[in-house]
Amino acid sequence: MRKLMGRLRRPPILAAETPKGPWGGSGEDSEGGPRNPWAVPPGGRKASSKPTALDEFIRKARGSGGGGPGEGPGGSGGFGGLPGGAGGRTLWAIGAAILVGIWVLYTSIHPIGPQQRGVVTYFGRYTGILEPGIQITAPAPIASVRVLDVQKIRTENFPEGSGENLVLTRDQNIIDLSYSVRWDISNPRDFAFRLAQPQETVRAVAESAMRTVIAQTTLDQALGSGRADIGQRVQELTQSILNEYHSGVRIQGVAIKQAAPPQQIVDDFNKVTVAQQRAIADVNQARSYAEQVIARAQGEAAQFDKMYEQYRLAPEVTRRRMYYETMEAVLAKSDKTIVEAPGVVPYLPLSRGKAATPAPDVAAPVATQGGGQ
Repeated sequence: MRKLMGRLRRPPILAAETPKGPWGGSGEDSEGGPRNPWAVPPGGRKASSKPTALDEFIRKARGSGGGGPGEGPGGSGGFGGLPGGAGGRTLWAIGAAILVGIWVLYTSIHPIGPQQRGVVTYFGRYTGILEPGIQITAPAPIASVRVLDVQKIRTENFPEGSGENLVLTRDQNIIDLSYSVRWDISNPRDFAFRLAQPQETVRAVAESAMRTVIAQTTLDQALGSGRADIGQRVQELTQSILNEYHSGVRIQGVAIKQAAPPQQIVDDFNKVTVAQQRAIADVNQARSYAEQVIARAQGEAAQFDKMYEQYRLAPEVTRRRMYYETMEAVLAKSDKTIVEAPGVVPYLPLSRGKAATPAPDVAAPVATQGGGQ
């Protein structure tokens, strides 16, 4: 300490005297030049009668009596050379009070964002929810606040990564199903205390609900237009199970991204699909033909009903008209000879009748026989 005080009293760089300078070489008045104000006076430096401020602070810090560390009860230092005594205890108390104040401020003031809620517990017991804003509670470990983001939409993808998710349908077919589930927090209290692992619970419930719904759905419905209905049913079933758990979770929606046969049977499945489409086309063609036949029969039945109404009004006239119409339809497609005079044998043009019938071509067989000879 004395060496330190000596160095503080006389810094070496300031006490050194230069050989030549504006105040002379030796700094004394005997040489006629001005004396160096930083040089030691000729009679030596006089000891100060009053202690400096640094000496007073060190004395107070080390306690009354001064002395170095380990010099007895009156002048002993604190642990590890730190200040001891009454003044040391005061400094320790001030430092501890500052640390406690910082800890109280840090654990008592809670900034809660607009999308957040704070779940407050006192000694582990739930006491309330902190709304958005700057909120103040008791310091830790008396009070504890868990901040939850209640507006964040969390998404669970099935399957995770690029693997397969094979699901069995009602008609004993296997499909590779890829879907996602979106959810958020609806009740911070239930979410904080009811579920130990919220994400794992939501994934397990959603997967169970999806397998249950697909087990009640056929392959065509799962691969076709039934995806929207499947997603709605899975969402309702998942939400129902989570409500029974009082989980504080709200399912926002279920989206089926892909529904396809397993990779190993894609070719066979495509063949089956082509055959099904061909069968559907044949069925549609048969239905179209049946509709045409039915329409024709209905038309004939309607015409018969009209003719029957006319027959009821004039049976003889209707009978004769039907006879004439029938004979006209039959005779219009055949050769005929009409004899009008009774008892007279008419001239029948037999040559015209034979000419009307085409003669067989006999040239081709003869030519064939000649070529064979």
